[in-house]
Parts: sequence; structure tokens; C-alpha cells
Amino acid sequence: MTVHFIGAGPGAPDLLTIRGRDLIAACPVCLYAGSLVPREILAHAPPGARIVDTAPMTLDTIVAEFERAHAAGQDVARLHSGDLSVYSALGEQTRRLRALGIPYTITPGVPAFAAAAAALGRELTLPEVGQTVILTRTEGRASAMPANETLEVLGASGATLAIHLSIHVLDRMAERLLPLYGADCPVAVVYRASWPDERVVTGTLATIAGQVAAAPMERTALILVGPVLESGDFRCSALYDGSHLRRYRGLGS
Repeated sequence: MTVHFIGAGPGAPDLLTIRGRDLIAACPVCLYAGSLVPREILAHAPPGARIVDTAPMTLDTIVAEFERAHAAGQDVARLHSGDLSVYSALGEQTRRLRALGIPYTITPGVPAFAAAAAALGRELTLPEVGQTVILTRTEGRASAMPANETLEVLGASGATLAIHLSIHVLDRMAERLLPLYGADCPVAVVYRASWPDERVVTGTLATIAGQVAAAPMERTALILVGPVLESGDFRCSALYDGSHLRRYRGLGS
């Protein structure tokens, strides 16, 4: 018996990986984060599968489901939105599974920041404009931020910021970043990236809070900040430069 943690992607059912789909189809038990994972993905579960929405559950009750399946010798598909490497509560679940001696696997998924960039039609790294993307969040009731990971510390780098779980403090976030990036720095807020009701609001650090206030959105919105969002004046990558000698292409080819 194995618990298979699966990144279900940002929302669109067809952004689920083939590996994830096949694991769901092979598992007689499926636990999914009902507030974020679209029900269409559950259609891949086998007939008669035990399907459990974990949205109202605690860690203890989720682990009890793992133990129940383990005792019955049933594999579990555990679905989380986006990718499991960030803000998924994967760590606390796998820690409990290791303590119980229950094996698990991890299948990555399409992360929200990638879907947001696709919605914007933008690359988040441009030569000599921005080569670093920082995935972060702001402090909240659920957890504080480490002292060396505040917006002020991270923003001092000038890197592109992908700020999760922070739409409720958008105005304060903009105020904190404005001295570091400037009032005209472009900002994009992507609500429910890849879902049918996806919505994109673009502006600057000086304007974005007012723009979003005019058309409020909650929870599943990602905030992107950085010059790469609007820059059209950047040097082409050496990757396809004919004068650049590289392993797979000779000089001038």
C-alpha cells in the first residue's frame, strides 16, 4: 500500500500530468482538497472508489484515512492543487507517514505561478532585466514569516516576486514594496489561473490596490511584481544567438 501525493495543477483539469491521471485511476481511495481541486479530475478515479473531500478535515482525521487505507491494503491518491513543493502542507503529512511506516510517492504538478505567467503571456526571466523569481507569501494567522524572508528583505533584491496567499493584504503589500521597486513597477494579479472564471488585473504598485478594490477577488489569486511584466526592451538570449558558440551549435550555424 502506498499514498501517492499528486499535484493536481492550478485548476484546468487537462493540466493534470499523465502520471497523476494514471495514479488516480489505479487507487481505490482518493483524498482531495475540495476547495481547490476541480471535481472533473475525480472522474479519473475508478468506479466505486472511496472519495473524501479533505477541506473540512484536520491533519489527524486525514492521517486516520491513510491508516484506514493502509490496514485495508488500499493505495491512496492524495490530491493537492498546483505543485506539492510549495504551500501544500505536504511536509506535515509525510512526516506523519514516515512515523507510521507508511510508504508514499510524490508526483509534481503545474504550479500556480506558471499558470499565471501563461495567462499573462509573459516569461518571468528576461536577459539583463530579471533572472530570479522568488516564490513567497506574507505573514498571516496561519503562520508568521521568518525574519529574513520579509517583503522588505526579498524585495531588496529587485527580483520578480510571485506572492501567494496575500490578496487580502494587497494594499499593504504594495505600500511595502513601493520604496524598493518604485511606484511605476508593473504588477499583475491573476485570479484562479486556468479556471473558467480566470481573471487578470494589471497595473502598478501605485494603482493595483485600487484596481482590485473595484472588482474584489478572494483567496486563489497570485500577485506578480517586477519589471519583467512589461519590459519590451531586453537583450535576446544567447540561447538562439547565431554568434554564440554552444555545445549543440557551432559558431555562426
